[in-house]
Amino acid sequence: MTTFSRRTFLSAGTAAVALSRPDQVLAAPVIALPKDVAQRDAATVMAVRTTTPVVAMTFDDGPHPKLTPLLLDMLKQRKLRATFYLIGNRVVTWPDIVRRIADEGHEIGNHSWSHPNLAKRSTTSVLNEIDRTSDAIFKITGRPPVTFRPPYGSFTRRQRLMLYEERNLPTILWSVDPQDWRRPGASVVASRILKGSRPGAIILSHDIQSGTVKAMPRTLDGLSDRGMKFGTVSQMMGWPLWQKRNFRRVNSKG
Repeated sequence: MTTFSRRTFLSAGTAAVALSRPDQVLAAPVIALPKDVAQRDAATVMAVRTTTPVVAMTFDDGPHPKLTPLLLDMLKQRKLRATFYLIGNRVVTWPDIVRRIADEGHEIGNHSWSHPNLAKRSTTSVLNEIDRTSDAIFKITGRPPVTFRPPYGSFTRRQRLMLYEERNLPTILWSVDPQDWRRPGASVVASRILKGSRPGAIILSHDIQSGTVKAMPRTLDGLSDRGMKFGTVSQMMGWPLWQKRNFRRVNSKG
């Protein structure tokens, strides 16, 4: 598991990349991870080693039909970007919310199709969970996710390396966990995030929890008051902004 170094917080650029779609399976665009990641564990990122005051707010398990729009309103009001790790079967249920997430400048990551414990699944089953989700996000937004977060964080090192090799998807974990899924209350969630956040932090939270969404005004404003900026996971990694990558299809082989 890797904390990698980015000297600067890079804003969006553009990159023309090819999508491989064998039988409607989407691989992430081939944009290399920084060498200091690839030389150690090419597949796993927990935080960014940087002195730049930037953090990545990430929200798992959505979209939620009521809570996610409320959260998007908060982010829009503050002109902040976040990363949403969406579950495939919820993506196809609420496509308008998924489209809004992308249209408002946030990044969408892959969080599997049905939120199983993937560490107990075969490679075929794992790829099916991920490919179905990537395809669903692609059909709604016009681009596939470029990072993956395993449900429960449960993913073996062999699986992480396999996924990076097969689909060019690094596994994104986190460095701050407020354990909001235990529903400790909005005040506790906000306090834990504010206490644990440092420059380069990747913050885990869940926008399907009402307490988490209620905690966000204090959390976002508190981090901003400390001088923190907010970037998507791609921005934190020095990649182009997700929305500004140019994709083209290529014919599958066979």
